[in-house]
Amino acid sequence: MRKLTFAMNATLDGYIAAPGDDLGWSAGEGPDSSPDDELFQWWSDRVGATDLALYGRKLWEVMSSHWPTADQQPGATPAEIEYARRWRDMPKVVFSATGGAVDWNTRWVTGDAVAEITRLKAEDAGPMDIGGATLAGAAMRAGLIDEYVLVTMPVLVGGGTPFFTALDNWVNLTLAETRTFPGGVVLTRYETRR
Repeated sequence: MRKLTFAMNATLDGYIAAPGDDLGWSAGEGPDSSPDDELFQWWSDRVGATDLALYGRKLWEVMSSHWPTADQQPGATPAEIEYARRWRDMPKVVFSATGGAVDWNTRWVTGDAVAEITRLKAEDAGPMDIGGATLAGAAMRAGLIDEYVLVTMPVLVGGGTPFFTALDNWVNLTLAETRTFPGGVVLTRYETRR
């Protein structure tokens, strides 16, 4: 059975996107901030170790608007080139009611997301990551997420899209890892107690 992990950058007040789906706080935009090489490498290594990535439509649109050709952009760093290639090579599933055209080792699922995630989890294969608030929220409510990874940025945005969704039942977790990165970024990884 595959392990399913929900891993995303989050603000200290618990949001994965600020109002208006603004992600600038996580990309090193703003005063006195810049993307950290160590954290970027951690995300790149995570992509390299992920057997299958599950995306909601909004997150897919963000990722697919940049990473397919990021390694071909003038001034691309070796780390960006590596990440772009890993991202393109990683198998991906995009969940969206509308469907659409995809490329880069990706397929669309327009049906029941929880049923498809349950089916994928039952396969004898490597780990899966899930991203996107709506999709991850459905998987949370269905009890499908085995691990939560929050990469908490030292910023408050006051609203937006929360990392966690409203749940019908408590989910008990065990702290599995903490790690700090430059700039006050803290990674916490929790495993679901079953």
